[in-house]
Amino acid sequence: MSTIYDIPLKRIDGTEASLDDYRDKVLLIVNTASKCGLTPQYEGLEKLYQAKHAQGLEILGFPANNFNGQEPGTDAEISEFCSFNYNVHFPLFSKISVRGADRHPLYAVMTQAQPTAIGDGPFREVLKGYGIDTGAPADVLWNFEKFLVSRQGEVVARFAPDTVADDPRLLQAFDAELARL
Repeated sequence: MSTIYDIPLKRIDGTEASLDDYRDKVLLIVNTASKCGLTPQYEGLEKLYQAKHAQGLEILGFPANNFNGQEPGTDAEISEFCSFNYNVHFPLFSKISVRGADRHPLYAVMTQAQPTAIGDGPFREVLKGYGIDTGAPADVLWNFEKFLVSRQGEVVARFAPDTVADDPRLLQAFDAELARL
């Protein structure tokens, strides 16, 4: 039986990878974009990564251009942007699709495992107010949606895009997973 660890991925530099590289770590998987109003979340994510990495947290960024073309760059451009503007050290992966017919298998598995996000509602209503199609309830809503994966490879929580890295709900969920062995 295949697991989340078996899904093939590519790092932002083009090398082959999988989540098996992060087995026994607590993962926060985030779809990112460079030209989004939520892009400053990179700063908080990097701060969280620096604070919790030694305890076993990995933050994994997956650039995606699914939402109003807010990640138009190449992998090289995205990598440079993240390094130069936000001094990102957490792993970044090659640009993928997180919603729609071409959705990456990783996001298919994660959205099926956690069809609703903690904190969903207010940001969805803001997007609707701008006339933006928010998709089906289980679809990734927007850039910077976050999935928490346990050390055992289980998708244990999902957080709305506007949930920032220092949100108490997110921190409590991390700490609970980091404490589990």
